[in-house]
Amino acid sequence: MNLQTPVLPPDWVRRAESIEGVERIEAWFHGSAYSMHRHDTYAIGRTLAGVQSFNYRRSQRNSLPGNTLVLHPDEAHDGQAGTDEGFQYRMVYVEPALFQEVLGGRALPFLEGGVTTDPRLAVATAALLQHVGYTLEPLEQSDALAELANALAAVTGTPTRTAKGDFLAARRARDYLHANCSRVVTLDELEAVTGRDRWSLSHDFRRFYGTSPYRYLTMRRLDAVRHMLLDGTSLACAAAAAGFADQSHMTRHFSKTFGLTPGRWLQVAGGVLRG
Repeated sequence: MNLQTPVLPPDWVRRAESIEGVERIEAWFHGSAYSMHRHDTYAIGRTLAGVQSFNYRRSQRNSLPGNTLVLHPDEAHDGQAGTDEGFQYRMVYVEPALFQEVLGGRALPFLEGGVTTDPRLAVATAALLQHVGYTLEPLEQSDALAELANALAAVTGTPTRTAKGDFLAARRARDYLHANCSRVVTLDELEAVTGRDRWSLSHDFRRFYGTSPYRYLTMRRLDAVRHMLLDGTSLACAAAAAGFADQSHMTRHFSKTFGLTPGRWLQVAGGVLRG
């Protein structure tokens, strides 16, 4: 009798239309999904099937169907199937600035361990983790983000008082970087815009937005690259238009941020790689 190895379906990622700083995906992977990487958003999700395994803060974590995942900005992690059957999940990526609109300068909530069965977070993530074919109305998304920010603060014990530091200066720096992400921005510029010295500003920026000013700038460039690649722009042209020195410079940052090369990312996202 011939025993044939079962043929597994190809890996895939389905994406909802990004709305005001929120990206939603649903994906299925078998084996290794992502190499170690880190991004400047919260990654909040739910395992739908299989065992979702990942290394996070020096330990391996395993998420089972129904578990909620909360990965803090700029924390390195990878992703792989915990069994041969593969795993399916939904994830929403939220810019810390959107939570700060609710928290008003409080410290960003941090969930130790990255996986939870807390029913408060299960309820608070329900709207944002709907099927990617469902389009959230802007007001619905805003309400859901406020509910999630408050639930995260409650579950993690985030203090109700405003964190030490200059929140307004950090917000001015963020707005300036967002508006000038396709060119080189100097430290002197940021000091002039914010009225804050570079070392204090860097500390405040990380406290309120979960990453450094340069990482924030790089991520906005990578966001632009992903949109251009999905529209069919070549790697070299996308890299140049987004403000990277060259294609290899962009590719290094892309892989470190998303755990996939641009070509592999386009393959699972359903795009077509050109050049």
